[in-house]
This record gives sequence, structure tokens and C-alpha cells, in this order.
Amino acid sequence: MPLVSMKEMLIKAKEEGYAVGQFNLNNLEYTQAILQAAEDEKSPVICGVSEGAARYMGGFNVVVDMVKALMKSYNVTVPVAIHLDHGSSFEKCAEAIQAGFTSVMIDGSHHPLDENIALTKKVVELAHIHGVSVEAELGRIGGQEDDLIVDDADAAYAIPAECDQLVRETNVDCFAPALGSVHGPYKGEPNLGFDRMKEVMELTGVPLVLHGGTGIPTKDIQKAISLGTAKINVNTENQISSTKVIREVLAEKPDLYDPRKFLGPARDAIKETVKGKMREFGSSNKA
Repeated sequence: MPLVSMKEMLIKAKEEGYAVGQFNLNNLEYTQAILQAAEDEKSPVICGVSEGAARYMGGFNVVVDMVKALMKSYNVTVPVAIHLDHGSSFEKCAEAIQAGFTSVMIDGSHHPLDENIALTKKVVELAHIHGVSVEAELGRIGGQEDDLIVDDADAAYAIPAECDQLVRETNVDCFAPALGSVHGPYKGEPNLGFDRMKEVMELTGVPLVLHGGTGIPTKDIQKAISLGTAKINVNTENQISSTKVIREVLAEKPDLYDPRKFLGPARDAIKETVKGKMREFGSSNKA
């Protein structure tokens, strides 16, 4: 099955009351695990790729070729999107689109509203020509994503009226309002702004995106989905589960040096984590 944009899968998810997981690619094993989990669960999936992870793996073209080759090897039949996570500029989004990404996020959240709108609009115009979906963000999501660090003091909730203006003027396909989630592990209990989420949903009507999906209780996940959240991003949980297994294997066998002997079990841990998330988000058997 060819790669697809996120647009149709997120509209379907919003209408049917579930969310599609974005699971970030960090290397070959992550990609294998995520695609295998999606096929096993018969779930649509979004392969998220940050700019830093793309650099680590050899660039946008390498990522696209790797995903396509693995989809062919595994005979993947479910919808798969490759999404640029937190694109930093118009140029980076254009580079990803040219390489074959089927979706991009332009993160203009650190700019004033007017600049964010102008930048997002420019990306949307290019992306839509190529059938590529676009995600935008407003407000500041705390925590660390690649080289981007937002202190808790600088994190800011999105203002619903500004969200409405951005979505209306840019024609984005989905939207990530900052509403209390964070990148990385939570310090204490997550505190999501559900009232504001509901208002943003009613004003914009587009599928919403929840960043920082690791560590959010299932009841909060379900409430977010009921309020129009159709895409939930997960990376930290996969990193933690896979690294835990690697530590255990090497502690048990300190003389081990064949990477397949510890990366294989790590891959299995990622796969099980992803499958669990797909069931939690309700996307299993929705392909």
C-alpha cells in the first residue's frame, strides 16, 4: 500500500471517536516495530520524524526509502503516513515534502500570532499542491523535543480565539493547541485543559493533536478523544521501554557484543508498547 497523508485518516478517526497514534522513528528497529505493530493491530499509523532523528538516520530521503522498503518487506496493508514532527522552517518542510513525506508539521508557536499564521499559510499552500497534510501549533508545549527546550515557566496555553483565527486563515488539516501536555516524562500528574480543548474543537472543527502522549492516564486520553483529539504523539514511552530491556539484557549478559542480541529484544518491547497504545487510542481494527 502506498504512503498516504494524515488528512483522511484523522477525519475518519474524529468522526468515529478514536485517535491515530504518531510514533516517532529513531532508527531501523523503531521503524520495524511500529510498522509490524500497525499491521498486527490492523491500525492506521503515523510515523513521526523529528529533524534531529532524520539527521541521525541519514536525512529525509533515507527515512522515506527505509519506511517504503520495510512496508514492502512486511507486506503492510494499513494506511501509513510519514510526518515531519516540529518542522522548524518553510525550507525544512519543503525538503521533507520533496523527499516524499506525506505530512508535515510547521511549528511556528514561538512566533507572534501573525507570523505563525503567515508561515503556516505558506507551508499549507506548498503542501496541498503535493497532496501533503499539514499540522500547526499554537501556544507553547513544555518539555524537550530534540534541541527545542521549553521550560515550564515558558509553557503557555493556547487561546481559543487565536486558534480559530489560525485554522481559518491557514486551512491546516489538523491542529495542536498547547493545553497542558509536555514532551518527555511528566513531573507529577498531567493537567490538561479540557474546557479549553472543547472550546477549540467547537470553534475550529478540525481534528486536534495531543503532543506528549506518554504518561497521560487512560481516562484523560479518552476524554481528549471525545473532545475531538484524533492524533496522539508518543515517543518517550517507546524510548523508555526499549532502553529498559537493553539494560536488562546487558546486565544479565555483560559480555554480549552482538547488537542484534539486545536491539532485537528492544524492538520487541517497542512493538508491544505501540500495540498497547493503539488499543488504548481505539485505532485497532480501524484500517
